[in-house]
Amino acid sequence: MNIETTITRAWQRKAAWLWLLLPVSWLYALLMVLRRQAYKVGVFSSYRAPIPVMVIGNITVGGSGKTPLIIALVRHLQQQGIKVGVISRGYGGDSSQMPALVNTESVPNVVGDEPCLIVNTTGTSMAVSPNRQQAIAILLEAYPDLQLIIADDGLQHYALQRDIEWVVVDAARGFGNKQLLPTGFLREPISRLKDANVIYHHKPDASSIYNKSDHNTLLTEHLTMHLQPDDLELLWSSNNQMDNLAVVAMAPEKGSQVHAVSGIGYPQRFFDTLNALGFEVIPHPYPDHYDFSLDELLQYTDHPIIVTSKDAVKIRTSIMQAIINQALSDEYKELVSRLWVLPVTAVLSDSCYESLQQQLQTLDIDISMRKQ
Repeated sequence: MNIETTITRAWQRKAAWLWLLLPVSWLYALLMVLRRQAYKVGVFSSYRAPIPVMVIGNITVGGSGKTPLIIALVRHLQQQGIKVGVISRGYGGDSSQMPALVNTESVPNVVGDEPCLIVNTTGTSMAVSPNRQQAIAILLEAYPDLQLIIADDGLQHYALQRDIEWVVVDAARGFGNKQLLPTGFLREPISRLKDANVIYHHKPDASSIYNKSDHNTLLTEHLTMHLQPDDLELLWSSNNQMDNLAVVAMAPEKGSQVHAVSGIGYPQRFFDTLNALGFEVIPHPYPDHYDFSLDELLQYTDHPIIVTSKDAVKIRTSIMQAIINQALSDEYKELVSRLWVLPVTAVLSDSCYESLQQQLQTLDIDISMRKQ
C-alpha cells in the first residue's frame, strides 16, 4: 500500500494521527492565502479568455463526481446548440507533449484518462495543458467558433479568470475533520463555498443532501446531482475494430461475487454502488489515476472484474497495445472476457439547469430550457 492510499484511508477514518500534521496544514493555509491575495492585488497576473469560461471544481481531494457532471453539462449544452469546449490540465498525461488537442484517437498516457473519457463520451472539442492559457489558445485556434469553455478542475487555478464557478460537494463524504491538507482532505477552507454555486452530490435515496453540522450557512441545497448507474458493459468487444479478439460473455448476475477494481479519487462510492446493485463485492482500491497493467489484473481470478469508466479507458489502451505488439495468450484472452465496466450518468436537478440558463444569459449566451 503506497502513501497516497494510506493517507486517503486515514482521511476516511478521521485517524487521530493526522492531527500530528496540523503544523504542515497551517503552513499550507498561509501559503494558500498569500497566493490567492497575490492574484487579487495583481502581484501574479491572471488570464482572461476571449470567450466565457465556466470552472468546475471542488474544495476536497478525491472524487466528487466532477467528471460525470462535466459530461452531463457538455451533453446538455450540445443539445441546446451551444458550441462548448473543455480544457484540463491533463493529469496523468505527458506534459512534455502539451498543449495538445484531445480526440478519440488520443491515449491516456499522453493526454490523461479523464480527457479521454470526456471526449470519447461526448465528442466535444478539448485541449489539455497544465498552463490553461495555452490550452485555451490551442483550443480556440482549432475551434474559433466556440461560445463557452468548461475548465475541468480549475477551481484553485487562479491564473485563469472565470465567469461561472461551480463547486461539487460530495454529501456522503462531507468535509471529514474539516482541516486543510494534509491533516484533512480540504484544498481550501469551507468558507470558500460562501459565494460559490455549490452542487451537492448525494445518493438518489438520501433523505438529506448534506450534513448540516458540516456546513449550515448555504442556501443552495436545491442544486443537487446524483450518479445513476447504467447497465454493465463488456470492457472490450469486437466493435473496437480488433476483430481478432471478439469477446462474448454473460454479464455477472446479482448476488454473484465480483472483483471491484478502482483507481478513482473515492473508490468506496464505486464499491457501495455495486453493493447496492446486489453484487457481492471483493474491493480492490488503488490510487487515483492508477495505471493498471494486464499482468496486475491477472491476479484477480475466479470472478468477473468490474471497473469504472475512467479506469476502462486505460485498460482498453493496454489491451490494444498488447494486441498490436503480440498476439494475446489464452490466459490474457480469458482475462479480457471477465472485464466489465459500470458506466454512470450524472442526473442533475432541474434547478441546476435553471441556474445554468440564468448564468449563461448574463453572458449573452442564449440557451433554451428543455426537460431533461
